[in-house]
Amino acid sequence: MTSRPGPQRIRKLPDERRAEILRTAARIALEEGLERITLRRVADELGVRPGLIGHYFPAADNLVSEAFADAATRERDALLPADEEDRPPTERLARFLARLDDPSSRDLSRLWLNARHLSRFREGLREVVDGQETVTRGALTALVEDGVKSGEFTTDDALGAALHILVVVDGIGAYANGYTDVGHPAVDGMATATAERVLGLHPGALRGTATATD
Repeated sequence: MTSRPGPQRIRKLPDERRAEILRTAARIALEEGLERITLRRVADELGVRPGLIGHYFPAADNLVSEAFADAATRERDALLPADEEDRPPTERLARFLARLDDPSSRDLSRLWLNARHLSRFREGLREVVDGQETVTRGALTALVEDGVKSGEFTTDDALGAALHILVVVDGIGAYANGYTDVGHPAVDGMATATAERVLGLHPGALRGTATATD
């Protein structure tokens, strides 16, 4: 009786394997939290030995930090897609805020809450969180500056306007771990209303633009 050969394991290129590990860890982070990322858990998800994960990420903290950066970058690219850069700033901002208001963004809010809490105790993660906040702040500031140049927004402090919007977004996101919505009209559309106010837009301008361009 001849034995059948087992399934042949495909050997992946190092960059491809590393990217696969990061994508898997980032998905775990978004769905379950950064604390659930371990070398064994990622190995089980990929059907490989934990030693393989350890080869690319000898310390679990490094994997956690890079997984957060990967998830945050992907989500930011989805909120502010590069292929929309030619659209009017008002439309881009309206789409950005509408996407943040969508229930599908709840996992992203939870991830940021999770990362900020853990970063108090993990220096490497703290540096990554700070870096991601800087990139997001810069991207939104650049969008506001584009709107000022085009005459769509009115502000003499683009960074200040971006910070107003982001602080409100973060404040609303602080409720992401709740099991029920706040359920008050003051919270509904608060970030959008803030953006309209600090950018000199009439009330409803951004919400109306987001609805018209869906």
